[in-house]
Amino acid sequence: MSQVASAAPPVREAGVDRFVVGLALIGMVVLGGLIYLETAPFLLALFVIGGLLGVALYHGAFGFTAGWRNLVTKKRGAGMRAQLLLFALTALIMVPLLGSGREGMIGAVAPVGTSLVVGSFLFGIGMQLGGGCGSGTLFTVGAGNLRMLVTLLFFIIGAVVGSLHLPWWLDLPAVDPISLIDSVGVTGAIAIQWLGLGAVALWVNRIERRAHGEIEHGELRLLPTEGRAWRALFTGRWPFLWAILVLAVGNALTLVIGGSPWGITFAFNLWGAKALQAVGVDMGQFEFWSWAYPAQALSDSVLVNIPSVMNFGLLLGAMLAAGMASRFNEASRQKPQGRPFLAAVVGGLLLGYGARLGFGCNIGALFSGLASASVHAWVWFACAFAGSLVGIRLRPWFRLAN
Repeated sequence: MSQVASAAPPVREAGVDRFVVGLALIGMVVLGGLIYLETAPFLLALFVIGGLLGVALYHGAFGFTAGWRNLVTKKRGAGMRAQLLLFALTALIMVPLLGSGREGMIGAVAPVGTSLVVGSFLFGIGMQLGGGCGSGTLFTVGAGNLRMLVTLLFFIIGAVVGSLHLPWWLDLPAVDPISLIDSVGVTGAIAIQWLGLGAVALWVNRIERRAHGEIEHGELRLLPTEGRAWRALFTGRWPFLWAILVLAVGNALTLVIGGSPWGITFAFNLWGAKALQAVGVDMGQFEFWSWAYPAQALSDSVLVNIPSVMNFGLLLGAMLAAGMASRFNEASRQKPQGRPFLAAVVGGLLLGYGARLGFGCNIGALFSGLASASVHAWVWFACAFAGSLVGIRLRPWFRLAN
């Protein structure tokens, strides 16, 4: 998600930013009303779920980008372990749902091939340069981070370019999607996922123990380190476990209500394509936008597109959380310029292009992919982490701290 470990809201006595909170609530009411009037109640429910996910991401400071970087540069694995725990819990919930045979539910399963490998590797570099991934970019923009607004803009541009190139990439060598649920059943799929996640956890623990002699288990804490729990719930830093529970249940509810797991980056494709279409570009001339789902999404309102609706909720939820903590825009008081600005541009382009080639971001490809017991999610994980290592090495040149 993002580098927001440093921007996480600590428990504090500062008052609520009433203007920001009011603006977020008005946005939720107006947009929620439009969604309800134009579409159906189930999309309004997904809009609300998106808002709750935005609150959890902000208050939990649940960052993939920072978690990976902390393991590499500081040899601390709490963020990584929190992610692994999230994956394990969500798989336990969602694999049985997907294996139940219930009509209308499909998992996040994708081919394994050149497109996936290249896309996820580029995405990993972009995470570290851009400062976040798909969800991290959104919730930090919602919290008023100006640099991440630059990343988001170029994320969208990169995603559209990726959609134009994707058919060519898909013609390169690949194997068909592999679902462990179909291959070994529900119990076997959960067992394999847990064994794999456990092996990664042992690797993370070994790195931390060798560097520091002990392991910090902050991700398992039930109560905040400062202040009272009720105050932290609205204005402070959540324990990782709180965010894990909200994110896991939120993804499962998205599957049940929307028919597929949580995804983010297709909406970026759609927003960019609609912007080009609005200025006269015929997007239908490009193969990707002639395929059934993209073509339908392009012709419909964004208010009937599930990823878009949830993204709008996520942005407003993060804005509400930042206003409640009186920290809106605190992470980015200065306008991005110079090399950090360039990093946001390059990182955003790599994020968007990589997400399109890699069938999603850390949410749609990794989180939802692992929760769906798809083999492609493991390949995405490995390649994106390798790309992240490259991005971490490049950060100092862009005058970004590690």
